[in-house]
Amino acid sequence: MGSGQVTSTSELYDFQGKHVTVAGLGVSGVPAAKVLHARGASVTVVNDGDDARAREQAAELEALGITVRLGDGATLPESTELIVTAPGWKPDKPLFLAAAEAGVPIWGDVELAWRLRGPDAAPWLAVTGTNGKTTTVQMLASILKAAGLRTAAVGNIGVSLLDVVLGDEEYDVLAVELSSYQLHWAPSLRAHSAAVLNLAPDHLDWHGSMEAYAKDKGRIYEGNRVACVYNVADKLTEDLVREADVEEGCRAIGFTLGSPAPSQLGVVDGILVDRAFVENRQKNAQELAEVSDIDPPAPHNIANALAAAALARAFGVPAQAVRDGLKAFRPDAHRIEHVADLDGVAYVDDSKATNTHAAEASLAAYESIVWIAGGLAKGATFEELVAKSAKRLRGAVLIGADRALIRDALARHAPEVPVVDLDRTDTGAMLQAVTEARRLAQPGDTVLLAPACASMDMFTNYNQRGDAFAAAVRGLEA
Repeated sequence: MGSGQVTSTSELYDFQGKHVTVAGLGVSGVPAAKVLHARGASVTVVNDGDDARAREQAAELEALGITVRLGDGATLPESTELIVTAPGWKPDKPLFLAAAEAGVPIWGDVELAWRLRGPDAAPWLAVTGTNGKTTTVQMLASILKAAGLRTAAVGNIGVSLLDVVLGDEEYDVLAVELSSYQLHWAPSLRAHSAAVLNLAPDHLDWHGSMEAYAKDKGRIYEGNRVACVYNVADKLTEDLVREADVEEGCRAIGFTLGSPAPSQLGVVDGILVDRAFVENRQKNAQELAEVSDIDPPAPHNIANALAAAALARAFGVPAQAVRDGLKAFRPDAHRIEHVADLDGVAYVDDSKATNTHAAEASLAAYESIVWIAGGLAKGATFEELVAKSAKRLRGAVLIGADRALIRDALARHAPEVPVVDLDRTDTGAMLQAVTEARRLAQPGDTVLLAPACASMDMFTNYNQRGDAFAAAVRGLEA
């Protein structure tokens, strides 16, 4: 961890008369354009698409006096002094290459929100990682609320940071979820404390390489004031802490499912303990909560709770509030959600496990599993996932476009596991998958939907896929 001359507050930016190009309409582009226009900037919005929705949004902005160019997101408008981009726009787009050549800075919506914070704005406790971000940020917000602090879970979780920063409500601290896309375009962000939960290959088509992906995740540590929280079991996260340029006195704080060393949080005899934010951490530990306080108490969810607790403790939250906040927290739907018990078999919906890393964590939570998997692989391979999980599998039911990749991995690494391969993508496919899984399951087993794939080949999103699973299980109950 380097110690650089970084400031904890943002440098206020004067937009009056500045020529700003907003790249992309959508959920971040429209509010960004309005905010910039209201602050006196001359705003031009460029957008690749020219569909009915885009034309509707363009008309709304043009009525305010904002210029909109539809169907041309590649050309850099003349006189552009700053680009504010939607987070999903890839760094290799021609617009950004032209901006780099012209020396024009590029910000994302998170950077814009950071720059627009007032001098007395609430500090940010920030979370990123391949998996577990939303759950951890919600746990953190629950803990902060239990401590009596005014807070909100914001950012990539679906609550616009621009709206929060510019809104009337006052906060003591914000629990902020940040994606790798958002971090890529947020050069001046400086969190109070931050955590990288884990790192596994994901979004490599956007970032170009695992190294670039990890580097963007690691930006969350830049300028941290109090704590850089990392995963002891994931050396990549610790490496990012070592490389970070932080404020003098900022500490590296690890979390582990094992017994914690000094400056770590961990688990001892079913109890979450803190050996980081206590006096004489060489000898002392503070009990924070019991594993049974966490819902559900799966290993990766305990890790999420430890990361949330570490950030809360870095902010000075007492141990009792950690326990109360974790007890009060309930996860969102489709995240290891227990749907029903039928004939001694548990049915669990983890449709949110859309990549192999998330599915591996989900499979590790149960001893004997009938696994429902498949969908869009997004370039993933399944060899390691199946090899690690083979001993837990009672059977597998495969669905979706890329199910053959999982079937081949099962044939190589778990040849004794019975596999049902469903070659259908209609609305009845999930009911058949659940029916087949029930046939394979025995009392004490868990039928687990942890697809390890995206859902868009058969469903609108992972929520619809999880809903279909739950409806099929309820159909069996009936």
